[in-house]
Amino acid sequence: MAEYTAPNVAVGGEGLGKTIYNLRWYICGLLFLVTLTNYVDRVTLGVLNPELKKIIGWNSSQFGWINFAFSLGYAVMFGIAGRLLDRFGVKAGMICAVVVWSLASMGHAFVSTWVGFAIARLVLGLGEAANFPGCIKAVTEWFPKRERAFATGIFNAATNVGVMLSPAIALLAVTVGWQVAFILTGVLGFLWLILWAWFYRSPETHPNLGQQERALILSDNDPVSSAVRVPWTSLLRYRQVWGFCLGKMMTDPVWWFYLTWLPTYLNSERGVTMLKGSVMIVVPYLAADVGSVAGGYLSGFLMKHGWGVGRARLMAMAVFAFCMPAAIVAVFTKNFVVALACISLATASHQAWSANIFTIPADTFPKKVVASVVGLGGMAGAIGGMFMQLVVGGLLQATKTWWPLFVIAGVMHPLALFVIMAFTGRDFKQADVDAGLREGPSGNLKVAGAVVTLVGAALIGVVVHFWNVITHRSNLSVTAQGLTASIGVTLLGLALLYASRDQRSVETRLAAGG
Repeated sequence: MAEYTAPNVAVGGEGLGKTIYNLRWYICGLLFLVTLTNYVDRVTLGVLNPELKKIIGWNSSQFGWINFAFSLGYAVMFGIAGRLLDRFGVKAGMICAVVVWSLASMGHAFVSTWVGFAIARLVLGLGEAANFPGCIKAVTEWFPKRERAFATGIFNAATNVGVMLSPAIALLAVTVGWQVAFILTGVLGFLWLILWAWFYRSPETHPNLGQQERALILSDNDPVSSAVRVPWTSLLRYRQVWGFCLGKMMTDPVWWFYLTWLPTYLNSERGVTMLKGSVMIVVPYLAADVGSVAGGYLSGFLMKHGWGVGRARLMAMAVFAFCMPAAIVAVFTKNFVVALACISLATASHQAWSANIFTIPADTFPKKVVASVVGLGGMAGAIGGMFMQLVVGGLLQATKTWWPLFVIAGVMHPLALFVIMAFTGRDFKQADVDAGLREGPSGNLKVAGAVVTLVGAALIGVVVHFWNVITHRSNLSVTAQGLTASIGVTLLGLALLYASRDQRSVETRLAAGG
């Protein structure tokens, strides 16, 4: 491969200018590292909770509010972060996000009350919400379609590695103190920022990108265009957005169920001690890493053998979606090894699914709005996760049994697959967002908005009416999450009503006689 330096490209630092072969995979490595940093910062509090509970003196209810603060910031900021990344670019957007969440992580070391921790977690959630929209946008810029799911699977595997590093965090806290543990995890983000600011460029202008690799990357990428700014509400007009958002809302809660409740299940139902459970829990996360990479590889493999983008993605998602019911077997078998194997198959399959569902926005939308679409889907997933906390707490308190939860976790992915196919279609036709800005009012969207708004309002009424009952059967913070999620559904319905209005400019409407 001949060396290539783009003309009129300003060299950003010493050492830039020479061709780096397979440069896109170095970019993927940066995304892996930032996602790893994201999850290390996220899990630190959970790891240190037993020690901090003694030192700070919070109770379980107050700790629930601390976690709720993170969920709230994360859910609210997801859609906003995606929009900001599309507007200001992935490089600047990620710099701002990592600065915010790294400072928030370090800020935990300087508070001494549960309210202070709640504020720190809120800010952490606000910053960390940008990670996945930013990483998916970078993958869209740097990888052709047949490699995007594989690249997504690689950086997404860092989420499981971050969780598996929790023993190292505990050891750090024991040896040097819990404050130092928070400070050092925050420092990791600033170290990553040095690499990102120095090395990251778009493929159109990167001076280290070879000519052949540039041609490969840009072969099926739409060029960056900022001539037409697309309001995020207009994106709600597209069936592809709803396929992605509903898919995330239905399946993200399953992962959070395993992430949050699996240790409790192993302890209460399988008699696994906390110490043994901390070792056993590594197995499902190792499986999840394998699944994340394998799931991304499978759809790319099918594309290389002539499959269309939509068919390849859906086939890969179908394979792993129909592995998820193995979780149902886990709760009924008496053999612990079989149960752990079934749960591991489910965690692997979910991460394989995630590697492919995350590419749907890049497959069906121009890259100038990809982060916005990912943000909307992430917000929908966060709302679903809040409802899942309400369901888990309520069912466990009411039935004292786990099997209904494992059944729900087992069937959501197959159902979501059919929902995605119904909304997105099988060919993953790309949406023309510029043409959408010239469309008139949408009656169908108005009806959908009215229905969603009424459903959200009804959910608010149910949560408020049964506030004391739900709180008694779970806890106050879970009830608050249910109320927040219900408000989120209502706001989503109102956004649909707003998006249903006439999108045409005044001049266009006058010319059309409207």
